[in-house]
Amino acid sequence: MSAPVPIKIKTYIGYGMTDLFSSGAFAIVAAWLMYFFTNFSGLTPIQAGSILFIAKIIDTFVSPCVGYLTDNIGNTRLARRFGRRRMFLLLGAVLVYVYSLLWIPGMPYFYYLVIYISIEIVAALVIIPWETLASEMTDDYKQRSILSATRLFFGGFSTWLATFLPGRLFEHFGTSDSKVFFINGVIFSIIFMFALLITWSTTWERKQEKVDDLPTKVRGFSLKHIFTDMASTLRVRCFRQHITMYVLSFTSLDLFYTVFIYFVIYSLNSNSIMASNLLAVGVFLTGWSNALMAWMVIRYGQTWTLRICLTISMLCFFVFSGFYFWKPLLMLPLLYATSLVYQFFKGGYVYIIWNIYPFIPDVDELVTRQRREGVFAGVMTLARKSTSALAGMLIGVVLQFVHFDAASTTQTVTTIHGITALFFFGNVLLLLISTVIAFRFKLSKENHQIVKDEIARLKNGGSLADTDPQTKAVLHTLTGIPHEKLWPEK
Repeated sequence: MSAPVPIKIKTYIGYGMTDLFSSGAFAIVAAWLMYFFTNFSGLTPIQAGSILFIAKIIDTFVSPCVGYLTDNIGNTRLARRFGRRRMFLLLGAVLVYVYSLLWIPGMPYFYYLVIYISIEIVAALVIIPWETLASEMTDDYKQRSILSATRLFFGGFSTWLATFLPGRLFEHFGTSDSKVFFINGVIFSIIFMFALLITWSTTWERKQEKVDDLPTKVRGFSLKHIFTDMASTLRVRCFRQHITMYVLSFTSLDLFYTVFIYFVIYSLNSNSIMASNLLAVGVFLTGWSNALMAWMVIRYGQTWTLRICLTISMLCFFVFSGFYFWKPLLMLPLLYATSLVYQFFKGGYVYIIWNIYPFIPDVDELVTRQRREGVFAGVMTLARKSTSALAGMLIGVVLQFVHFDAASTTQTVTTIHGITALFFFGNVLLLLISTVIAFRFKLSKENHQIVKDEIARLKNGGSLADTDPQTKAVLHTLTGIPHEKLWPEK
């Protein structure tokens, strides 16, 4: 990237604000939507799970198309005027009001299905282009780390607000008042709209380089091109590792937030206000925890910090589940303490995984000689939405299988055992696999610098055959591709 524009504080803040939507909207969905469907809208657990499943499966076709478009519409009039990535932020600001319509109680099944599909499409139009902006604005490791930290600050705040505000509304209106959810939806829709407008007005995109040997025309829209490009991203070893950690650890987040409400209310014999308070304890982490994680990543490296965060997050589920079998005298403060520890290290691995993402296209450039941030964002979203869809459906099936009855204030022993087992085994398995992969992941700050230096050398006329042996070894570790097949001929 030539002549990078200095990033000011207002840009860091403006870029991060879209995570109010990216994290906040789906934190509310993960924590409260299944509960809203089963307890306030008269849907069965399988019906509720099928809405999440169908919408996300449809989105797995939408997201790659959005990523492809953002990579290939740079020469259109709209893209030159509003930005090939950023113009989608403006579109999202207009459409985001649909989020509030999801939370109207007592509507039929197909109403909720259509509205939730619409929300997933709007989210894809916003999140995929936005996720490319860190790579667009800078290739500096420290600047990208600060952008990710700022993003996660707003993401953490919105996740806290998504869990805290419903509890306060329940306290005011009562735990059985369904309008709590609609009021909450309207408030967040307004917040999301302003966040997207601010991000659009404070960010920029890299100038597209005109390369003589590459076509300057926009490629025609083609499903074949889309899925060929998507499949080609999996050639890169570090991306295969990264996307596996990403979908498994983030699916654990879905499982945690969705089942935690049921776990606290039924397994621990509490109520929705207590569940909200336990989730909202993360307010004490807002700001300083992200700053600490950013410092740890810059000081000790992202791979070491990621391993620590995943390991401790996994261990927290042993503690949570232990409260089901052992009710200590000080269980309430211990629950709050465990929730605080989990949310700190959970926030850590969320931050680091997103901090890693902007560096993946740099490795891919060695393989393809192209900048494909949009395609990678599309693949990540497709994988994430697919596994999230399966998780939502699985939760609904399990709740139905263990005979969960939303109309009853108490549940059978079989139901409670089923909720507890899903909460414990599901999360531990997902985080365990992610942790194992993290110990094999090698895209460190030092190795990324080697990638940048090699790309610069090759762009300046250097020969692939002249790469020194140490650099060759690093590049092979990251790409998994024989050295002679890197940097293909024009």
